Amino acid sequence: MCGIVGYIGNNDSKEILLKGLERLEYRGYDSAGVALLDEEGVHVFKEKGRIATLRKIVDKNTHAPVGIGHTRWATHGVPNRVNAHPHQSASGRFTLVHNGVIENYEQLKREYLPAHSFTSDTDTEVIVQLVEKFVNEGKSVEEAFRTALRALKGSYAIALLDNENKDVIYVAKNKSPLLVGVADDCNVVASDAMAMLQVTDQFVELMDQEMVIVTKEDITIKDLKGNLIQRRPFTAEIDASDIEKGTYPHYMLKEIDEQPFVIRRIIQEYQDENGNLKLDDSIREAMKDTDRIYIVACGTSYHAGLVGKQFIEKLSNIPVEVHIASEFVYNMPLLSQKPLFIFISQSGETADSRAVLVAVKKLGYRALTLTNVPGSTLSREADYTLPLYAGPEIAVASTKAYTAQMAVLAILAVDTARAKGISLDFDPIQELSIAANAMEVLCDSKEEMEKIAGEFLIHRNAFFLGRGLDFYVCLEGALKLKEISYIQAEGFAGGELKHGPIALIETDTPVIALATQAALNLNIRGNVKEVVARGANPCIISMKGLEHEGDRFVIPAVHELLTPLVSVVPLQLISYYAALHRGCDVDKPRNLAKSVTVE
Repeated sequence: MCGIVGYIGNNDSKEILLKGLERLEYRGYDSAGVALLDEEGVHVFKEKGRIATLRKIVDKNTHAPVGIGHTRWATHGVPNRVNAHPHQSASGRFTLVHNGVIENYEQLKREYLPAHSFTSDTDTEVIVQLVEKFVNEGKSVEEAFRTALRALKGSYAIALLDNENKDVIYVAKNKSPLLVGVADDCNVVASDAMAMLQVTDQFVELMDQEMVIVTKEDITIKDLKGNLIQRRPFTAEIDASDIEKGTYPHYMLKEIDEQPFVIRRIIQEYQDENGNLKLDDSIREAMKDTDRIYIVACGTSYHAGLVGKQFIEKLSNIPVEVHIASEFVYNMPLLSQKPLFIFISQSGETADSRAVLVAVKKLGYRALTLTNVPGSTLSREADYTLPLYAGPEIAVASTKAYTAQMAVLAILAVDTARAKGISLDFDPIQELSIAANAMEVLCDSKEEMEKIAGEFLIHRNAFFLGRGLDFYVCLEGALKLKEISYIQAEGFAGGELKHGPIALIETDTPVIALATQAALNLNIRGNVKEVVARGANPCIISMKGLEHEGDRFVIPAVHELLTPLVSVVPLQLISYYAALHRGCDVDKPRNLAKSVTVE
């Protein structure tokens, strides 16, 4: 969570930092702040709330060639101005911003700073106070910074200013993502490259337990022992137009509409000119060689993994288990003899998933990452990577990354089946193209989706019912609704109703039911009758060819195995309109952030 920016160069840093923070606001938005360093000293502006609130208090007359900024998602301490970053040392000499969680901050307070009076409730403040303490003991700033870093346990991305040396930003990283951008007349720091695309597209990625001395002319990377590290920059292949809303009122709506294009791009990227799937041979061999696949993910990515399990088992005959990362890392099951781990993460920085990856790599097992950000931590540290090609996803509630994850899992399953000599009775590329066309039709049905939201999603609660693949989509539909509209929504397997959940049904309880699986069509309709008999208000969304009289909406027909790509679109749209009708902040729902980089 949280976002960091920094600038050191010849220009005024103020607007560069604020624009960068605006592009990082998806990472946290309960408070924000900047520290601007000029010849007079450091000027700190911070406030509870969004970047727009911060803009109002930043002194327009301050012109500083050096600065750092931060947008926060609270972990330690409530969201308020005092707990907002940047934080300063007791004398005001050092100013610091930090992402991550310092696990031993209370111990550090007792051991190193027992008499110090802290102004905030954060774990972050201990870092800047430690640096000053070590400087006061006679260490150089660089050595004091390094000594403080060696004392920390946990995750961090840090940018530090020294009021007595205005030509340097000190930077460090462990577990939390951080990049240093290089340009002709300046250098920058950012949690995400897109925050600083206005300045440069050349970035150097930092590895864990590295620190960087950043000046306007140069960057110097060292490990925590002081050894120099050489690393060349990479080009951030992000189209600046992709991170703008354009004519859309919200990023979420834009990203829902982009889904057909994303599926078509995935087809293009994973197919050669002869129509053959093109995956790395090493991935293909790893899939063929494994006796069991363990999919590890969180949230929406976990739901994509549940669908991916069906793709892989049904098409390539490999057993698959799907696990929630935060549970798996502390309760690892008995593993098979030749396991392969698949990590699914939009950002590639998900802390819980990375904890599992570190654990399984220590055991010597192979890992494949599906991510929207090649070069991210999960991508670098896994043996193999499959990019999602979804483009930047800004809205906190994932939409296009979810469908991209399912599409890439489908291609992986098909490629594995072919590699194992398993014949398929359908053309997967053609069927994915049909699914993309169906998604486009649904994206053009916004008026009808808004009517459904206004008709059904007006209560405090909602049920989503499905069976088979539809059940997994219902889990995602319920998550979308609760994420952005704050309606208490739950997805249930239709057959589980009578085993407890049906007790929650009251008069007019909205029940959204999916009916896209031929073998289960009558079963799910029987479940709907059960809730109607208890007073529920049903909304059945069926697939063409399976529809019955009275169904509220019928989606275009696609291959039955690929229905999750299509059936989720109406659920995304009705969630969007439900949130809109309730006056919620669609792109930045309360208490949430896009990239979960702390456990």
